[in-house]
Amino acid sequence: MPKVVFLPHKERCPSGLVIEAKVGEKIIDIALRNGIEIEHACEYACACATCHCIIRKGFRSLEEISELEADMLDKAWGLEQESRLSCQAKLADHDLVIEIPRYTINYSHSY
Repeated sequence: MPKVVFLPHKERCPSGLVIEAKVGEKIIDIALRNGIEIEHACEYACACATCHCIIRKGFRSLEEISELEADMLDKAWGLEQESRLSCQAKLADHDLVIEIPRYTINYSHSY
């Protein structure tokens, strides 16, 4: 089983977390199941960018981004080359390292 590492985030996951997950699971499902409350305003419909995350390791193992997801990501704050919507990105058979941005389109953190 691949490992998913969530880097520390002051409010969502202060100590960081390493999780074993199943191939094919969406990143957001892995996070939510393990108590990491990633915002998801559109309930997985790929209609917002609140679940934006940055894949720090393993980005190329994910399936190619859809045109709809790319369009939604354009609205994300702090967009990077390795950004994905956690409601769309499914785990492949490689480990991932994920950073949850400090802010989303709906919420900003001050630190």
